[in-house]
Formats: sequence, C-alpha cells, structure tokens
Amino acid sequence: MTIHLSSSSYLVLGLIGLRGPSSSYQLKRAVERSVGYFWPFPHSQLYVEPKRLAEAGLLEESAETAGRRRRTYSLTAAGRDALRAWLGDPGTEVFQVRNEAELKLFFSELGDPGTVERLAEAQADYHSERLAGFRETLERLGTVPDLEKRVAPLVLGVRIEAACLSFWEDVRESGVSGALARTAPVAAEGTAGPPDGGSGHHPG
Repeated sequence: MTIHLSSSSYLVLGLIGLRGPSSSYQLKRAVERSVGYFWPFPHSQLYVEPKRLAEAGLLEESAETAGRRRRTYSLTAAGRDALRAWLGDPGTEVFQVRNEAELKLFFSELGDPGTVERLAEAQADYHSERLAGFRETLERLGTVPDLEKRVAPLVLGVRIEAACLSFWEDVRESGVSGALARTAPVAAEGTAGPPDGGSGHHPG
C-alpha cells in the first residue's frame, strides 16, 4: 500500500526510531518534551497517524491482550527505509513564520491608540519567558552525552527567541520607527524585503 507521507508521518517514524516501540500516548509525551517546542501540530494526529502508517506497512502494531489493551508501534524495515530516504534528501519546505502578533502589527494603524504599545509589551513578556525556558532546558540537556543532535534545534530556538525579544523590546521602548531605525543598515544592504512583503519575509 502506497500512501502520501507528510511531515507528521516522518515525525512519528522518527520518534519511534529514536525511542523504540511506543504507544500514541508515549509519543504525545515525547513531543511535548522535545519537537513540540518548534513543530506544533494537533496531538490527535499521534493517535491517527501511527495506525495509518501501520496499514501501509511502515510500522508494526501490537496490542496488549489484557488490561488497557494499549497499542504499541515499532518501525518495520520499510519504515526505516522511508525515514532514511527522507533524511537523505536535503530539501525542505521554505522556512515560514506564521505569527499572529506580526499580523496585528501589520494592520495596527487601523487600531486604537496604544495598540502597538500593548502588543509590544505582551510580546516582549512572552518571548522573554520562552527564551528563559529554552535556555534552562539547554543548560540541563546540553552536556548530556549523545544528545547533541537532538538538542541542536534548541540552540536555533534560543537564537530565534532572542531575536524576537530584541525586536519587540525595540518596539516597546522606541516605537516602530525606532525599531526600523535600528535595522536601517540591514535594509540598506538589500537583505530586507519591501514593506508589503512581496518578495521577502511576510506574516503567514
């Protein structure tokens, strides 16, 4: 049986590849403690996707005969081959930022006075808390042997959150014009897109 494999499919295959045989509940807990920080998606997929992958022969399903009759999934040879083929392809989807705060900032001139200030304050607090959490986790796991590759995405997360915090602090302290002025040299080098986002970064 041939099926379309999505990013969520590979997430399930990859987690089982790292963890070994796992139930949907165990996958949910693993996501919450790891990839969920940078790859949010409906947890209901962790109950649907493993069964679909099992029907396609990429996972093997086993069920307890007593008690809660929990279903556990493990990688098959075909599943491991599919995972390796995906990992071997360096191509990825275009990096996207889908942030409602950016959407609100884009349309903020239509809002009430103080809209930008309140938004910047809330976002600065949010990213400050998130950055602190990422750094705490990185400090705790960064020196654990054999976890370097799994922890590396958290390093990128720290850098992204630091950049977001810096931006919203600029807006909070100096307004939008102040934030723009601080990045003027970058814009002059041609690394920033036009105001309407036609060929550069844009919300959504």
